[in-house]
Amino acid sequence: MGEKLMRKLSSGSLDFEVYFSDKAQEMKASEIRELLKLVETSDVISLAGGLPAPETFPVETIKKITAEILNTHADKALQYGTTKGFTPLRLALADWMEKRYGIPTSKVEIMMVAGSQQALDIIGRVFINPGDIVVVEGPTYLAALNAFKYYEPEFVSIPMDDNGMMIDLLEEKLEKLRAEGKKVKFVYTVSTFQNPMGVTMSLDRRKRLVELAQEYDFLIVEDSPYSELRYSGEPIPPIKHFDDEGRVIYLGTFSKIFAPGFRLGWVAAHPHFIRKMEIAKQALDLCANPFGQVIAWKYVADGYLDEHIPRVIEFYKPRRDAMLEALEEYMPEGVKWTKPDGGMFIWVTLPEGIDTKLMMEKAVAKGVAYVPGEAFFAHRDVKNTMRLNFTYVPEEKIHEGVKRLAGVIEEEIKAIKD
Repeated sequence: MGEKLMRKLSSGSLDFEVYFSDKAQEMKASEIRELLKLVETSDVISLAGGLPAPETFPVETIKKITAEILNTHADKALQYGTTKGFTPLRLALADWMEKRYGIPTSKVEIMMVAGSQQALDIIGRVFINPGDIVVVEGPTYLAALNAFKYYEPEFVSIPMDDNGMMIDLLEEKLEKLRAEGKKVKFVYTVSTFQNPMGVTMSLDRRKRLVELAQEYDFLIVEDSPYSELRYSGEPIPPIKHFDDEGRVIYLGTFSKIFAPGFRLGWVAAHPHFIRKMEIAKQALDLCANPFGQVIAWKYVADGYLDEHIPRVIEFYKPRRDAMLEALEEYMPEGVKWTKPDGGMFIWVTLPEGIDTKLMMEKAVAKGVAYVPGEAFFAHRDVKNTMRLNFTYVPEEKIHEGVKRLAGVIEEEIKAIKD
């Protein structure tokens, strides 16, 4: 309805496009968001979105906390808040991170944001000048690329393997850039259960990355929305844990461990960085949702968060296992995939010569959707990959969806061989 209305309105004499800024002219809709619109009203089994399962939302706890807040803290919850965030929540999160991750509260300050996506935009505003070199993983989180791209950096993409960003290749690139008289502004990484690959950066690579940041004088932006969703293996401390100089800017979010509808995330960084980011945020929205912040404060401080995380893990683990089993059972020879210990995603690599973006229409026709991998690469130079999500649909649909997808892939492999 909206697009039809816009076409009708645009049929008049006014040329709407000429009023947009140059940057607005270059804006494109998120490919994933557009894809979700395509499949949301059909009977397609969508393995595409990165959505938490609604069954994991702590509805009864939220009801209880909300009633308590409206009875005792309505003056704070319903009022404007400070840009940095509701102080009791910030202190509770700092304490939680120190106990859980070994990040001393004396070394960080926390600012609340409207989801970690806002933090990415603020980081772009505060740190990126046009032409600055920003290192990203290849592949990396699509929305981070979109957020940073607005500020016109030069992206350098470092390949990934099952242990995360290949730090030896990063070191080679850093040395080459230094020889050319260039330096990196920051490295962006989704260090644990990465989006889109699901892999986790190894302990040794985390430590070496911090050493390289010191040696080559750059910052690290550690985005960590999935680290609590571990279904197997041993936890690894965040990169921020090894940061003695304040070079690591850590991003956390309630979206995967509480509910995404609150749109609440946080930045943990050196106070000097937080101060400048706070000023940048003042121009965006004055403050993150105060009502949601007060609810989140009670959720953390009263121990509900620590009680809830194991329940989420228990819910998602069978879905992760179901997808790995289905891939093993149905995928034809020549197809590879990651085997994540946690998170929400599995990354699938098809034989060379198959373009998963072109294949998407055939898959939807067969009743299954995925996210083509091309969009996750800064230079869009890899065509034969895809991201699958296992958290949103139940096990039986995961099996059927992977089976349908495997059939489409088998036809594509046969076509490139013939």
